[in-house]
Amino acid sequence: MFTSVLMIEKALTSADVEFVTTLHGEEPVAFHVLLQPRGDQADRLLRAIDDIALGELDDAVREGETPEGDDARGVGRQALDVSLQALRSSGSRAEGRLVEDHPLDALKTLVAEVGADEVIVLTDPHYVEEFFHRDWASRARHKVGVPVLKLFSHSKA
Repeated sequence: MFTSVLMIEKALTSADVEFVTTLHGEEPVAFHVLLQPRGDQADRLLRAIDDIALGELDDAVREGETPEGDDARGVGRQALDVSLQALRSSGSRAEGRLVEDHPLDALKTLVAEVGADEVIVLTDPHYVEEFFHRDWASRARHKVGVPVLKLFSHSKA
């Protein structure tokens, strides 16, 4: 069984689930999902810049409405549950947890705990962080000791 750690920031869409579950053909995959709620990530300004770069001006204006703190964790828990159910419904094994502290520390710990074969970072584009190689995937490549695949979500959840 192939073991993937899947790092996400929102609920997986059906297209995302199909994408990650078919990456390895017929080989069975066990997913260990880490979700960091969007409101617990980079500050509002960086999120708004990403929205503007994507042409999502309405989303940029609404960044102030993004739940943070305990509210973000509640939304994140729901997104994690939906994602795990979708992965299981596709026939994959899946378990997951919310990121409580620094996401890369949580990622490194989980990779070691489960003996992961790879890390898949599946997020919306984060242009500012990517430009400076400060995004999760770029930083994880120097930290986890397994291949890191960076994918973009297929659509908004």
